[in-house]
Amino acid sequence: MSYPTEEAVREALTGVIDPEIRRPITELGMVRSVDITDDGVVTVGVDLTVAGCPLKDTITKDTIAAVSKVEGVTDVHVELGVMTDEQKAQLRATLRGGAAEPTIQFTKPGNLTRIYAITSGKGGVGKSSVTANLAAAMAAQGLSVGVVDADIYGFSIPRMMGVDTTPTQVDGMIVPPVAHGVKVMSIGMFVDEGQPVVWRGPMLHRAVQQFLSDVYWGDLDVLLLDLPPGTGDVTISVAQLLPNAEIIVVTTPQLAAAEVAERTGLIASQTHQRVVGVIENMSYMPIPDGSRVEIFGSGGGQAVSDSLTQALGYEVPLLTQLPLDIAVREGSDVGRPATIGGAPAAQNTPETDDDQFVNPKVPHNADPVKGSPAAEALVEVAQRLTKRARGLAGRPLGVTPQ
Repeated sequence: MSYPTEEAVREALTGVIDPEIRRPITELGMVRSVDITDDGVVTVGVDLTVAGCPLKDTITKDTIAAVSKVEGVTDVHVELGVMTDEQKAQLRATLRGGAAEPTIQFTKPGNLTRIYAITSGKGGVGKSSVTANLAAAMAAQGLSVGVVDADIYGFSIPRMMGVDTTPTQVDGMIVPPVAHGVKVMSIGMFVDEGQPVVWRGPMLHRAVQQFLSDVYWGDLDVLLLDLPPGTGDVTISVAQLLPNAEIIVVTTPQLAAAEVAERTGLIASQTHQRVVGVIENMSYMPIPDGSRVEIFGSGGGQAVSDSLTQALGYEVPLLTQLPLDIAVREGSDVGRPATIGGAPAAQNTPETDDDQFVNPKVPHNADPVKGSPAAEALVEVAQRLTKRARGLAGRPLGVTPQ
């Protein structure tokens, strides 16, 4: 009988991924010790980032499973501990790439994250449900996706994504919860149920800034921001903090709503951002006989598209017209976006920098709820947005002036 070596055990542990940070526990400095007895019993000491980590059972199970596969191992025990302040400081430095102070990684030269700010002229048009369903669909395609719920007063993303846990904090750095393969951050995770957020402009700006700089996002392919309706403080803050963000306008077909949505899109001319498209929600109610009832009128989305195209000087397409759909509403209420239907939530593996956002290690399982035309349309929009060609803005060209 061959006996396991510490080297072999540690090599096996590289396959154990922290469920929150999404990196190997060996890389994060979480493996405190490896002890092996003469009869092949392995005891692994693992230091958690915080005491009472809600995912400690997952880490324990995955550690036992990985080490049990090593030749010669007869039994595996896991002894859990908690990181010291020094270990947490080292972990924070590791995750931030050695940066001493928090920075917004999405504005750094060479950053390849595609950023979409989902906005609307007024509330109640389905902006948050569009954001949640697009995020889940993109993650199901194998992309690394994050969502910032920037609607500080009217946050709803936690419920729509099924997040009911408080984010882990490591030495001042926030680790976002993951739902359906999407990293999620919202002020709703920090306030008691039913408690309103009563803040003025400077506090709103600071909250958005912290969501972008103090949160460990990792290497995202796509970042979606669910903005509050209108052109207030948060919209201006996002334009200042993420000037490379692209805008998607959500409206209903009603002309009164479309006129307000158009003004929201026109802010791009002042912030020098690009509007990539318009989504018309609640376009019609499908009837069993195949006909449609246009409850909120018609033409609003196309009117916004045409008007913005003319005003901004480039094409702003109407990306889709979404019907009223019970499946989307039900999915939002229970925290399971309709764009992933009954398929298992995607589990992201370490991210790639591939220009087409393709992660071959993750199977495509973006199967929307069967018979849900709105979910199917949103999956198509998600695919369309993530396959757009990248520009060269903000990317180093490797050219040295002579």
